Amino acid sequence: MTAPTLSAARSSAELIRAEEPVLAHNYHPLPVVVARAEGTWVEDVEGRRYLDMLAGYSALNFGHRHPALIEAAHHQLDQLTLTSRAFHNDRLAGFAEALAELTGQEMVLPMNTGAEAVESGVKVARKWAYEVKGVPADRATIVVAAGNFHGRTTTIVSFSTDESARAGFGPFTPGFRIVPYNDLGALEAAVDETTAAVLIEPIQGEAGVIIPDDGYLRGVRALTDRAGCLFIADEIQSGLGRTGTTLAVEHESVVPDVLLLGKALGGGIVPVSAVVARREVLGVLGPGEHGSTFGGNPLAAAVGSAVVDLLRTGEFQRRAAELGVVLRDSLKALVGRGVVGFRSRGLWAGVDVDPAIGTGREISERLMREGVLVKDTHGSTIRLAPPLTITEEELRGALGSVEKVLSGIG
Repeated sequence: MTAPTLSAARSSAELIRAEEPVLAHNYHPLPVVVARAEGTWVEDVEGRRYLDMLAGYSALNFGHRHPALIEAAHHQLDQLTLTSRAFHNDRLAGFAEALAELTGQEMVLPMNTGAEAVESGVKVARKWAYEVKGVPADRATIVVAAGNFHGRTTTIVSFSTDESARAGFGPFTPGFRIVPYNDLGALEAAVDETTAAVLIEPIQGEAGVIIPDDGYLRGVRALTDRAGCLFIADEIQSGLGRTGTTLAVEHESVVPDVLLLGKALGGGIVPVSAVVARREVLGVLGPGEHGSTFGGNPLAAAVGSAVVDLLRTGEFQRRAAELGVVLRDSLKALVGRGVVGFRSRGLWAGVDVDPAIGTGREISERLMREGVLVKDTHGSTIRLAPPLTITEEELRGALGSVEKVLSGIG
């Protein structure tokens, strides 16, 4: 790694205390202050190294500072970083073409954050419902799943079932119907002539890596076809190699009408997201009806194009699939030995720890002391989502630390 930065003059404890009066308390981070990173490893201001088993909630699928992505960013920084969409730039068309080809879609709406992609998808679905499906004005509905996590804007939390995301932020945006996840009967009952779209995560990440039954996604596709509404798949966490395929929907050979992408699309360097869809769907937008000053900026397009180039090789999808077997088998061996259950697909797992051993937060802190970074979600569940560049030796080492902590040694 590079030499220590000036921030090393202040300890982790000092830097954490310095945040308290000046930063809004919207996160509860682990007490580690990262100063440098490379590949699958990060280093704090005191020089302690940690294996990153979270990868920025999948934003760092290709590891920290992947050489190809850093090279693309450096080159573009010397050329052009922003024009706004008031003008064309020489990187955007190539990025859009490459992303559309990778995902099997036709048009791309570039944005910045995952929440922006979801908000954009909602707007596009409603516009499509009025102009193409013929839903009466202002009556379009969108069906979503309980336990979802699509972001934290006011519209998005309007259809969340997590009270910690909703409490104190009303009034809420109407037009959404919530049904249980992985329940095709409930979904069918909620869909009617006003339904613009069904919006779901192929795998619910924030809920604890909840994987639906085999056939659920095919059922959603068939149902939306019959109902004449859109199938919107939020692949912001599950997409771009994480589950062993480019997209999680590929595990059931399903092609949604609309894909929402983000996180790993920016390579851990810049925020990049996109709505990717058929021309019939995204073509409903006209000039001035939606926009973003930074969406599709040249720097983002350059990094996003480099991300697509990495995924075209298939290397990262293969690594996630192969190492996913190691992850699954290792967790299976821990069931009954501190683990009460788990769900995994590719290099992504939700691990339910025996509450008698500790909460998810407590387990995360113990693992941090062992040099492994993970993050808890609800109750005693922790999520594992290492960079797809992790080696088998590193993965087994991290899982050995999990075993150690759960056995009460750590």
